[in-house]
This record gives sequence, C-alpha cells and structure tokens, in this order.
Amino acid sequence: MRPITQLLGAVSSVALVAMSSAPAFAAGTTAGDTITNNVSVAYQVGGVDQTEATASDTFTVDRRVNVLVDFTGTSNTGVSPGEQNAVLAFDVTNLSNDVVDLDLSTALNAGTAANIANFEIYLDTDGNGALSAAELAAGPITFLDEVAEDEVVEVLVVADIGLAADDGDTFDVVLTANAFNSGDVGSLGATELTSTAGANTAGIDTVLADGAGTTDGANQGDFSDLGIYEVAAAAVTVAKTSSIISDPVNNTTNPKAIPGAIIEYCITVANGSGAATATSVNVNDLLPGDVTFVPAFGIFVDGDAACTGGANGVPLGDASFSAASGPSGEDEVSGTLSDIAAGQTRSLYFRVEID
Repeated sequence: MRPITQLLGAVSSVALVAMSSAPAFAAGTTAGDTITNNVSVAYQVGGVDQTEATASDTFTVDRRVNVLVDFTGTSNTGVSPGEQNAVLAFDVTNLSNDVVDLDLSTALNAGTAANIANFEIYLDTDGNGALSAAELAAGPITFLDEVAEDEVVEVLVVADIGLAADDGDTFDVVLTANAFNSGDVGSLGATELTSTAGANTAGIDTVLADGAGTTDGANQGDFSDLGIYEVAAAAVTVAKTSSIISDPVNNTTNPKAIPGAIIEYCITVANGSGAATATSVNVNDLLPGDVTFVPAFGIFVDGDAACTGGANGVPLGDASFSAASGPSGEDEVSGTLSDIAAGQTRSLYFRVEID
C-alpha cells in the first residue's frame, strides 16, 4: 500500500476537518498550555469508503512577557514645600500570558534632587489613590510576588518635598516594573526574565513583548511611566514700619519720638501674585525693652496694606499680649491672620509708648 500522502491526489473526494483552540483573553493563551490540532481525511477507492486517516499535532504555548505601568492622574500632582508622603498613584498591570513577579523601582527623571527625598512605594489596598494610615503601617514594598495574568496592582509612590522648593518647581518621577520569574522566592535570588535565544524549543520559551515606556526600550521585559509633582508655594514677604501718633508736648501736631510718645507699629504680610494661598499665618512680635505696650488701643488683625481696618483681635481671641514671655524676657505681641491668597496683603498693628 502506498503512503497516504501519495493517495491524496488520487481520491475522488477529500474532506478535511480541523479543530482549533478557543479564543484568547487579553493576556492570551496561558504559557505552558498545549494546543492540539487533529485532522482526519476521508476518501474512497473504487467508489468504496475507506477508513479515515488521522493525524494530530501538539505544541506548547510559549511565554509572552508584557508589563504595563500607568500613572492614573490626569495632570500634575500639586504639593507644598515641606510636604511629607506626597503621593503619585500608578496602576501596574501584568499583560503577560503567565504569572510573573515584578520588581518595582523609582527614579527622579527631572527636578532638583536636593528638594525631594525619601522615595517609597506602597500598595494602594483601598484603591483610592491616597496613602492611608493602614497602608503606611503596612510598610513600603519593592517587589510584587505572583502577579496573575491580566492582574492590575494599584501602587502609590510617595516622597518628601523639601522646604526649599519654590512655587512652580516640578519633579518628574518614573516608576518602573521589571518582570522576573514567578517560580523564585522573594526578590532576593529572583531571576530576571530574558528572551529565549535561538529556535523555538519543545518547552516554554520566553519572548519579551513589552512596549517602550518613559525611560525603557521595547522588548526588555520592563515598562516605566511618569508622574509629576508640581510645587504650589506661597510667596510671603513681611514688612514692619512705625509711625508717631502723638507725643506729650506736641500732641498730634508734628509729634516727635520722645519719651511718652505713642508709636504705632504696622506689620504687613503679603503673598505674591500667582502663589499658593498662605494659611495658618501667625505673627509674633518681640517688643524692644524701651517701649511699653498700650492695651487700651488693642491689637488689630486682618487690616489692609496701610494698616487700617481689620478688627481688634484681643476680645475676639485671635491676638494677645504676653509680658516677659519672649526668649530673653521680652514682651510679646501675637496674632493670627486669615488666609492670604495670591496677590493679597493683610496686616497686624498695635501701639506702644516710648519709655
């Protein structure tokens, strides 16, 4: 009998039946799965049906490694000078067709390094994009074990912003996820995934199929994305002036700064145009030893740039005089101003008598 491959050209009718695998999901058919394809050939000889000939082929699905990191914010993240644990939220997705481990790392891509520090990564277990007390207590992470196919892990990159950061400063922060073999235990001793060299083997080969991220190239087994901190700082300036209200000789007509004269101190606090609002503005003034506070006038807060208007803060509880309470025994005048928006000036003013 001749081989079936020779008979195919001589038969009167041939029917081919093939079976294929089910449609793949987002990550594709799982690595290590076997795909078997069966074929049957029906034919006749002399008009008589013959026994069908069959054959099958089986191969193993290889591992396609694809990792995605995505900053979830829609714009730069506003921060303040001196802010601790400022948050950038990211999604890390395993688009591979196999379980992988992911090594996480951060890097400052642009910005003044001296004004940002203490980068850490936390799991965003409640998914709200903010660092909770429980997440902070759970501790930082650098490695994600056993990330399943199509699994999305929400993480938070946090950093401390320096007090010297200026309004409008930006810090470009990159989060990178790098794929490692999931069979390893923990980050120590884990094996970074690389593409299988040479021809396809009968086992599970590895193909790196990731795209190019912010700082990484394509087909390297890692992916990176960028989040940006933008500093919104107040631009506060303070000025203090004095004016002579009266003296014991001239009264209010061309008064002079002689003993017994009444002096009004004017303290203005201004916030620059376009700056962030200054809040919790507390003014503390140490009086020189040659003057005595005049309680009858009071302490006016939230005056204008010319030290007019405002309200007497002593009865309202947002201003006070303390005798000999300063660091060197000076008398102190204190007051709290309302929030100072960009381009706005507020003042605190009071009177003393020259001893």
